[in-house]
Amino acid sequence: MEIDKLIIGLFSLAGMAFTYWFFLMKKEEEAVVATSSSVDIIVEGGYSPSVISIPKGKTTKISFTRKDPSSCLEEVVLSDFKIKKFLPLNKKVTVEVTPQKEGEYEFACGMNMFKGKIIVA
Repeated sequence: MEIDKLIIGLFSLAGMAFTYWFFLMKKEEEAVVATSSSVDIIVEGGYSPSVISIPKGKTTKISFTRKDPSSCLEEVVLSDFKIKKFLPLNKKVTVEVTPQKEGEYEFACGMNMFKGKIIVA
C-alpha cells in the first residue's frame, strides 16, 4: 500500500470519529431552576447550559450573553413563547417566560442550527 493512501485512510477514519463524537456523543448541560427565578445562558458555539428546568406557572427570567461572533448566533428564538430577540455581542439580553403547561419547549438560533431546551415540570 502506498503511503499517501494510508495517510488519507487514517485522516478519513479520524474525521468519521470526530463527526460521530461531535454530533452524537455530546452531553447536554442542565441547570435546574427550582428556587431561583432566573438563569444565565452563555451563547458560545451553542448554548451553555443547553437544557434548563423551570416550574410551571412561575415567571422565569432567562438571560442570554453572546460571546461568539458568529452571525448564526445573533438571534435567539423561543417559538412556543412567540419570542425572538437579537443578541448583541458581550451584552446580556433577558427574556421572561411563564409556561402554563408542562412539557419540553425548544429554543434555537435564528438559523435553527444550535438548539436548547426548556423543561417545564
